[in-house]
Amino acid sequence: MGAPYETRFQRYGEEMSAPSYATINPMQKVPAIVLNGSVVTECGAISLYLADAFPEAGLAPPLPDRASYYRWMMFAAGPWEQANINTALGVDASPEQSRMAGYGTFGRALDVLESRVPETGYMLAGKFSALDVYAGSHIGWATQFGSVPATPRVSAYLDRVQSRPAALRAVELGDVAIGEYGPAA
Repeated sequence: MGAPYETRFQRYGEEMSAPSYATINPMQKVPAIVLNGSVVTECGAISLYLADAFPEAGLAPPLPDRASYYRWMMFAAGPWEQANINTALGVDASPEQSRMAGYGTFGRALDVLESRVPETGYMLAGKFSALDVYAGSHIGWATQFGSVPATPRVSAYLDRVQSRPAALRAVELGDVAIGEYGPAA
């Protein structure tokens, strides 16, 4: 965004389950942001909110062009995340149950996700956006743990997203947190 910010780390366990943090995020998880007194939780909501709060950063398309932006942001936050986590937990919906699951089957959700990974550029007509920050982090995480194959197209996309200066700063901040607090449990 190019805006000044302060990073505060929360330790898993006691700090995140403390009543003082539960007032910020009753789900007792990270991340959470506080901007001008407003609290926003959930990665997708934070991405959308910050893109709107700092329009000069150009991370959200103009309002008339946001249909795909919202559609794929919510796909990453809903069907894809559910499918990926359920699969990681060993939950396999039967064909009858898959009709109730927001993602249908893991294979279908994966096919849709992979279809959004562009050969070149970024997800919204080649222009980098908050969608790439959010969906790109999902793809990176899933590739790291093997649920999304690291095909040449996926790997090239992740290289584009993860080599951006802000992404590199985020990795540095994560390394600081690990050094200070230890790895996540």
